[in-house]
Amino acid sequence: QVQLVESGGGLVQAGGSLRLSCTSSESIFRFKTMGWYRQTPGKERELVARISPSATSTNYADSVKGRFTISRDNSKFTLYLQMSSLKPEDTAVYYCNTIPQSYHWGQGTEVTVSS
Repeated sequence: QVQLVESGGGLVQAGGSLRLSCTSSESIFRFKTMGWYRQTPGKERELVARISPSATSTNYADSVKGRFTISRDNSKFTLYLQMSSLKPEDTAVYYCNTIPQSYHWGQGTEVTVSS
């Protein structure tokens, strides 16, 4: 059973930055297209960024394009999300998973952006 552990969230003022991390328990991580998702209460989970297995291709939701950067370190089975110029609407619980989602969801990491 693959485990995904997200970390790095917190409380930040608008305009600030955070770096999220997601560590996988399995080496198969290296062969998977991975993504960062986020969810707010009452809304469906949305995909905000994705990255190919070799990190040669990335894509972003329009709402975060130019502000978020997804990356990965396959030697550490770790996925990252660098978030800059944060806005209050970025407030959410952030999760990582494969694309399409195939692993059980982790506990997520909460990001709160104050105005």
